[in-house]
Order: sequence, then C-alpha cells, then structure tokens
Amino acid sequence: MTTGRTGAWPDRINAAIGENVPKGIASYLTPRMIRMLLIVAAVLVLVFGYIIGAPIIGFLMMPKGAFTPIQTVSTVHAEKTPWQTQLRSVGTLHAVQGADLASEVAGLVTRIGFKPDEDVRKGMLLIQLRDDQDRALLASLRAAAVLAKLTYDRDAALIKTNAISQTVYDTALANFRGATAQVDAQAATVEKKAIRAPYDGRVGIRQVDVGQYVAAGQTLVTLQQLDPIYVDFDVPQQQLAELKTGSKVTLTSNAAAGKTFVGEIVAFDPKVDPVTRNAHVRALIHNPGKSLLPGMFATVVTDVGQPRPLITLPQTAVVYNPYGDTVFVITKSPASQNPTGKDQLAAEQRFVTVGETRGDQIAILSGLKPEEDVVSAGQLKLKNGTLITINNSVKLPNNPAPTPVEQ
Repeated sequence: MTTGRTGAWPDRINAAIGENVPKGIASYLTPRMIRMLLIVAAVLVLVFGYIIGAPIIGFLMMPKGAFTPIQTVSTVHAEKTPWQTQLRSVGTLHAVQGADLASEVAGLVTRIGFKPDEDVRKGMLLIQLRDDQDRALLASLRAAAVLAKLTYDRDAALIKTNAISQTVYDTALANFRGATAQVDAQAATVEKKAIRAPYDGRVGIRQVDVGQYVAAGQTLVTLQQLDPIYVDFDVPQQQLAELKTGSKVTLTSNAAAGKTFVGEIVAFDPKVDPVTRNAHVRALIHNPGKSLLPGMFATVVTDVGQPRPLITLPQTAVVYNPYGDTVFVITKSPASQNPTGKDQLAAEQRFVTVGETRGDQIAILSGLKPEEDVVSAGQLKLKNGTLITINNSVKLPNNPAPTPVEQ
C-alpha cells in the first residue's frame, strides 16, 4: 500500500503539471526535479524567515529601556529673583515748549540772527524785519507826547489858581494820555518787526532769507525746548489705579540705541477713551544730550507695584502648546531602565503657569519649585522619561535687560 501511494503521488503531480504547462516544459519536470525544487523552496523560506524574524524576536526579548536613546540637552537652575512688574507702552515725544515762530506783521527781512540747529536763549533776536519808517514815526509820536506832557503840566498848575477853565485842563489831560498811548502802540509795532526767542530752546532750519518779503502769519523758523521733554502714552484702564503722579518711568528709543532715559509721570487725562478704554498719561523725561526730539516714538516702561520674588527661567526653557505650557525637569531614572545598571538622568515633562516676560526671562507662577534643574535647550527631541545627558558648554541668553550687540 505504501509503495502504491508513493508511486501514485508523482503521477498525480505530473498529471496536474502536464495539464497546465506546455508540453515542451512538462517533459523536463520529472518527479525527482520537482522534489528538488520543493526542497530548495523550503530552505529559502527558512533562511529568510530567520534573517527577518530574529531581530524582531530579539528586540521583543530585550529588557525595557535597552534601546532608549540618550539625548544631550542644556539646563538652567531655577531660582527665585526679585521681579518688578512693569507696564510697557509706546509713546510719542513732545517738547515742553515748542512752536513754529511767525511774524505778526508783514515786512522785508533785513537780518537773520541765528544759525540752524543752534541753541538760543530767551530774548535773543532771531529775525529782523525792516522797521526804519516805524521807528521814525515812533520818534515823532514821542515828541508829540513830550509837548502834550508840558501842556498838561502847565495847565495842572494853572487850574489850582482858577486861571483856566476846567474844560481846558481836561483837554490837556486827554491830549497827554492820547499821545502816550500812540507812543506805546507804535513801540509795539516796532517790536513786532523784531522776532525774538520766547524761551530757551533749539532753532531749526530757517524758512526765509535776507531780502525776502514775508506775510503776516508766515512761518519763519521752529523753536523747540528739548531738555526736559514730554512723552505721552496710553495705559489700560485696569492699570490706571496702580499709577500716580511722580511714578518713575524709563524710556528707550531706537533713535538713541543703547541709552536709557529716566523721568516721572506728571499728568493724567481726566477721562478714558471710550473706544480703546485707555487713559492718556504724560511723563517728563530728562534729555541731557538732547538726542530725543519731538515727534519721535519711544518705548515707555513704568514700574507697577513693589518687587516680589518669582522663579525665573530663560524663555527658551518653556515649550508653548495649545493645551498648556510645559517645561522638562531633570530627574533620576531608575537603574532598571538603564542598560549600564546605574542611575541615569531623565526628563520629566511638567505643566507650568507662566507670567510676564522681561528681556530674555519669563516668570513661572506655578508648577515649578526653586532649586530644580530645567532643560533650557533641546526640548524638541524629548518626551516624558527620555534619558538625557547634560552639556552646558554653551550658555543661552538669560538677561533681564538685554541690549543689542553688533557682531
């Protein structure tokens, strides 16, 4: 029976192959060759199965953490520092006293008594208009006033003896007063032809030349008082109660890079803008070098309240996410998770509540304890429990008041 089954099996294979393979090929597939092909196929399956399956089986049988990569990060020590809450605003500079000087009367320019961008003193003659006819008329009026004064003095003596009537005396008095008023009016006209500095300040570029005829009201030159100088800025209404007259402010401007100007609040508007809900505030800034000019914009920083101790970190240490801000705290990993069998540093992801920023720093309100070490660089390659090694050879910016540095 065994022989019959053994002999029948190749016959059935041959019959099956013969039905589906062309006769030219089927003639070469003998039972012996078929057995050899099946053996080769089985060997190939075993070889490739070992090559592919062995690593997978080995990986599954390895201890937990054996293939966990160790990431290199930089760290910073969390500590409490005095934190002064500050209010930042963008303000506009205004001169304490500033005006575009113009002539009240028309006339011909005969003299210019200043140089552009020059500091002048109060009362200094800036521009002179032709006034020779006005001065001549003034001299005539003064002579008439002297005559009217003599007449009045004589009549005042005569009226005491009733040598003249009261009408004559009253006429002399009126003539004297009228002549004096005409002298004052003409003297004012002469003075209007001389445009003088109304206060100490700096003059700008002149708008007229000698020999040019100017009309009444035409701008001649600008005069601005630069030290001290005002800055006007807006603050939200919820911060208004924390500010008061005399509160200190600091000011910076890109027009004076690297410089900080100090001053104090001098006035508040008595109303709040109903559109923005901001209040208008004015501060007086010391400007000794006169590098700040009216019309410039500047950043105004106002201290609010008293300093308080808060944990501070570099802003690079915080990972901002839609579901919450996090930091990675350095902890020790159990020895069982390390192939060397020793304790290994690991990263623990922790949610924190962040506060205000100042320079390169950010305040941490909750979620972190003082004296803990926090990852400051390399967070993108970390997850909770990642093994790490620390390399602090490069220090990241952590300055509360950084200044631009030219490279």
